[in-house]
Amino acid sequence: PKYDEILPTTSDRSGDSWHTQMAAQASQAVCGYSGHQLPSTRRSAGAAKSTTATILAVHQLMSRAQHVLLRSPPPSQLCIPATPLSSHLSSRGLSISETFANLKEQGKVAFIPYITAGDPDLSTTAEALRILDACGSKIIELGIPCSNPLADGPVIQAAAARALAKGTNIDKIFSMLKEVISQISCPITLLAYYDSILKYGVPRFLVAMNSVGVRGLIIPDLPPEEVRGFTKEAKKNKVELVLIVTPSTQTEQMRAIAEASEGFLYLASHSGATGARPSINPDVEFVLQKIRKLTNKPVSVGFGISKPEHVRQLSTWGADGVIVGSAIVKLLGEAKSPGEGLRQMEAFSRSLINGCPLLEQPLFI
Repeated sequence: PKYDEILPTTSDRSGDSWHTQMAAQASQAVCGYSGHQLPSTRRSAGAAKSTTATILAVHQLMSRAQHVLLRSPPPSQLCIPATPLSSHLSSRGLSISETFANLKEQGKVAFIPYITAGDPDLSTTAEALRILDACGSKIIELGIPCSNPLADGPVIQAAAARALAKGTNIDKIFSMLKEVISQISCPITLLAYYDSILKYGVPRFLVAMNSVGVRGLIIPDLPPEEVRGFTKEAKKNKVELVLIVTPSTQTEQMRAIAEASEGFLYLASHSGATGARPSINPDVEFVLQKIRKLTNKPVSVGFGISKPEHVRQLSTWGADGVIVGSAIVKLLGEAKSPGEGLRQMEAFSRSLINGCPLLEQPLFI
């Protein structure tokens, strides 16, 4: 028999029947077989414990649609070590702050990809979210397309235009997210421009975010005088408002923004629009050190990151998260087909994660 993926879990602890139920449900659903007991494995000297392999039909039980996992019952000699559930499962439902707290304990850095909702279409966006989650993303940033994305470069502007031309709107995005968020483990952060939110209605927008399970919000053009009131409304709906600074932000202003930002502080590596660049602004290392003296909140760096060496460099400089946007958006939007775009996006994302030891490796390889 062919084994595509096997997820080992422990099922011998008191009250741990959930794993056993999942194994039974998944194995029966996948291959019409139930009740198979895997052989015992030895967890410590003199103590053999029973273990079960949870074969997850991921469309229903985990983060993204995978291929059928097990073609037939496992052979009698198959022995799977008892190991705790991966953080890929245990991270489900965490806030952005909790996600960074977990990563800090592990000494890891967050990979945060950005994609534009609706480019090339919303069904592809939904699958992209599943794939990025399974690749090992710790947070996914999803852009709401608008007609005048001031902070974005030509790649993301073009993606927004394509999405709008396909009829993408906020209601359709929330409808898609309502289905997808239950299937992935990492939190979603929306990036939306202030005018789009105002037209939709601030209370309505935040309530909708909460109802579908979106955990964070970035508003590049949020007026400073609106931050306090917006943050208050966001908290009512369990949404963390992430604020942005740049290397040119003055120290006292940076201190105030860092204090007000929730989830993490977004450091744009340079002033101006987004877009892939050949190298990282060397000032970022100094700015990261400066921010560390102002706040203990996590700091994620974005704008212009497009290569594994960029990710490694920012990780060694002390960034808590690395945001990659235009390079991924370009692959999705300019591929010959949605399927080809998804394949290229997955390969590129894995190359970034695998190329940096400080990024947590995904459960599924």
